[in-house]
Amino acid sequence: MDVTKKIFAVGDIHGCFDKLVSLMQMLEIDWDKDVLVFIGDYIDRGPHSKEVVEYLIDLSRRQSRVIFLKGNHELMLQHYLSGINRFRFLANGGQATLDSYLKDSGPAGASLIPTTHLDFFDSLRLYYETDQYIFVHAGLKANIPLEEQDEWDMLWIRDEFIYSDFDFGKCVIFGHTPFHEPHVLDNKIGIDTGAVYGNKLTCVELPAVKFFSV
Repeated sequence: MDVTKKIFAVGDIHGCFDKLVSLMQMLEIDWDKDVLVFIGDYIDRGPHSKEVVEYLIDLSRRQSRVIFLKGNHELMLQHYLSGINRFRFLANGGQATLDSYLKDSGPAGASLIPTTHLDFFDSLRLYYETDQYIFVHAGLKANIPLEEQDEWDMLWIRDEFIYSDFDFGKCVIFGHTPFHEPHVLDNKIGIDTGAVYGNKLTCVELPAVKFFSV
């Protein structure tokens, strides 16, 4: 039996370690009942991607009720490391991630990133579903069952999802597209508030739809 009391979902962090730590100190989570969901994009653009990932890994070791979703920036890093498309990663703030790892390591490459961090990236989920909510990084395509959604859309979609009034049957909690304030509609809530662009890092508490920002 699921005894979940509250769900806390955190928006795109993008290497903003100080904001992450400050935000976490604001949340009163009951680790026996509540669930904490991170919506993806932990790395790139901000200066402390390595520290963010290390913090999240440590959190996962201490708490079992934490869900980590995959963002398009984690996908770009994986592609960079495998040689699929190195330019896209570097063109989207990837150098900041490499620099954060280079501070403690040697030349750039797969060995630059600790195995525990690579395992973390490999373990990320595309979505998390409850009775009332669907959590996904970027969004969903209309008229496609959740289990048949394409990875690319779940990590990259923007306007086609954001401006759609399609009813997915549950409220969709998403990040990826930054808003100045949380984007709250009947069928979706956007919680990327542009932390790395000088705005705030945001968490939503559900079902109260209560926001915490720093």
